[in-house]
Amino acid sequence: MNVSNQKLVTPLEKPLKGIIKVPADKSISHRAAIFSAITKEKITVSNFSCGADCKSTLAVLKQLGVEVNFQSERNLAICNKEGFREPQEILYAGNSGTTIRLMSGILAGSNFSSVITGDESLKKRPMARIITPLKQMGADIKAEYDDTKAPISIKGTKLNGIVYNSQVASAQVKSCILLAGLNAEGETVIREPFKSRDHTEKLLSYMEADIEVQDTRVKIRKSELCPKPMSIPGDISSAAFFIVAASIIPDSEIIIRDVGLNPTRTGIIDIMRDMGADITILDKREECSEEIGDIKVKYAELKGVTIGRDLIPRIIDELPIIAIAATQAKGTTIVKEAEELRHKESDRIKAVCMELKKLGADIEEADDGFVIFGKTQLRGNCVLETYHDHRIAMSGYVAALASLKPVKINEFQWVNISFPEFIEVFESLQK
Repeated sequence: MNVSNQKLVTPLEKPLKGIIKVPADKSISHRAAIFSAITKEKITVSNFSCGADCKSTLAVLKQLGVEVNFQSERNLAICNKEGFREPQEILYAGNSGTTIRLMSGILAGSNFSSVITGDESLKKRPMARIITPLKQMGADIKAEYDDTKAPISIKGTKLNGIVYNSQVASAQVKSCILLAGLNAEGETVIREPFKSRDHTEKLLSYMEADIEVQDTRVKIRKSELCPKPMSIPGDISSAAFFIVAASIIPDSEIIIRDVGLNPTRTGIIDIMRDMGADITILDKREECSEEIGDIKVKYAELKGVTIGRDLIPRIIDELPIIAIAATQAKGTTIVKEAEELRHKESDRIKAVCMELKKLGADIEEADDGFVIFGKTQLRGNCVLETYHDHRIAMSGYVAALASLKPVKINEFQWVNISFPEFIEVFESLQK
């Protein structure tokens, strides 16, 4: 990926108005592709994400012998009739933590050996959190660097179910263990300190896996998945940038169509409402076991809030853009017990604090989060960094729209990881 381009963002002089759609949910797209490949039957997936991360998942599946055929730009058919085969080369997950962690759960129970790695950013992310439980299940797995960082070498073997108490509320860790448990003898149980996003559980239930969910406890038994067509809703993590932008740009009013409203993902709506945002849900319904609806957002005066550990799993990806909202909110916003932010595509705590200070925000970094004192007029007239992180890049763009003077953003092309049409959609609201 060429990440050398610099984006010049001019502050808005008029409100955001209009009706838009955002890209397909990245988390569900990953899972739809992987679970379809497990069935060994042809499955159609509608409205698949075109982001680079989901393309990485498809590329890994192809390396394992899976047929992936696009019927149109966003609709594809997936078939793995012969089952996974030993790859001829190292599996490459790009920048996608979801790809490397979920596929490790499947590869651990395979009948062949493989190595999976990613780009320089992904190779810095912690992998002990999946390696430890997989080893407890009997997996022959190791990471090249201190047994904590990719590349990961896996010799497929028979697995046994375990009871695992996870120290982190992570959908990727939970999903990795559940996918390993899908092919393990006996029962596999995972408990989390708090409930993380549950797309895996919902999709496995939709495909008739032998799975039971009770609050933060999930149990799965060896299962054959039932092949069913899938439709992917819009990504609420992508919608978050528009929710915040419309909330802080005076006189704005927008509608975001067909967005996934899974309760484990709607923390952004809950937090923004707590801050005073004017958000209405329209036409709420269910598709493929996932809640979906339209989100109407109008400009509103915001106020500071405190965000702690019980909410963090539901907004972990949205905290950078919530920080932008906090700069435009009256009073103090405190984000605490969010240590997980330091282990995403970048150290997002450090990145948010450094870049917002450049813009003139009054923000203090803490070990487990940050404190923002508002309301502050962002100055602009600076150059922001993206840290190879798509969410930092998009958050910087929204901040720039609300600034007094233009802002330049380096390596803005990282938005393609999840939202290639980001600028195009934003510009459609500025006409």
